[in-house]
Amino acid sequence: MRDLRIAAVQFEHRNADKQFNLAKIRQLTQQAVNQGADVVSFHECCISGYTFVQQFDKEQMLDLAEEVPDGESIQTLMEISAEFGVPILAGFFEREAGNVFNTYVCVDGKELKAKFRKLHAFVNPHLTSGSEFVVFDLCGCRCGILICYDNNLPENVRITALRGAEVIFMPHVTGCLPSVMPGRGLVSQELWQNRESDPARLRQEFNGPKGRGWLMRWLPTRLYENGVYGIFTNPIGMDDDQVRNGNSMILDPFGEVVAECHQLGDDIAVGLCTAEKVAQSSGQRYLRARRPELYGELVEESDAPPVTEPGWTLKYDR
Repeated sequence: MRDLRIAAVQFEHRNADKQFNLAKIRQLTQQAVNQGADVVSFHECCISGYTFVQQFDKEQMLDLAEEVPDGESIQTLMEISAEFGVPILAGFFEREAGNVFNTYVCVDGKELKAKFRKLHAFVNPHLTSGSEFVVFDLCGCRCGILICYDNNLPENVRITALRGAEVIFMPHVTGCLPSVMPGRGLVSQELWQNRESDPARLRQEFNGPKGRGWLMRWLPTRLYENGVYGIFTNPIGMDDDQVRNGNSMILDPFGEVVAECHQLGDDIAVGLCTAEKVAQSSGQRYLRARRPELYGELVEESDAPPVTEPGWTLKYDR
């Protein structure tokens, strides 16, 4: 691995407005490059929007989705990457053979470096979950991708690390959700609308147990226990009818925050990722200490099929 400056970006996407979202991606990529970024990453479904599709039927999902790599949005993303000379990672809905996937890509100019399909897709009943882990070479580093819920299962991060990933991109649309967990819940839309006149109350919500406080319960652990960098990206502001907290950040292999977005709006965090920290990390020692002969129960088939439950009620379940 070589030293690499990676940008984790946050912005407020618009539902189904790919032109607006791609224009934001272009603008923020330029700003990230001006700040020294070698790679620029954005959040889950940042091109298409995300939560608003909960009650879409199959045809609506297919109409919103695009093919890879020939879709118009992917071609535009490649043009932006070529214009600024940096790889870009971004998400959208992909269609293939009548199926729709929650997909995240890495493009480097006109080259598609990686494509990952979310392993635990749930926001719409017509989504198909992916079935493959992805690890790829990027700018002298071995990188992996896991989307949102995928990172909540320790097995997914561990396998990605075992396959050689030194940096894992973790795009999300999360935070400030109507969870049953004590302290969590929705953030008032009024607070978001009044963020300029009353920023303190909104920051309390975003940085408390509804947002950053919840992330810090588990996110640093994934990096610490596997000795890898994590590039966490998340939208800020309105995501359909709910408010998201942003807090896009880069965490090192010790679980420490290297750089983080703090603005109540568009923001960019650029963090230096170094080979030295990966080599020194406790997590890399833990990977070498594993005793797979004891772990058979982890891969035994269950009598019940897997169920991805987000912990909050989806609109199509109401």
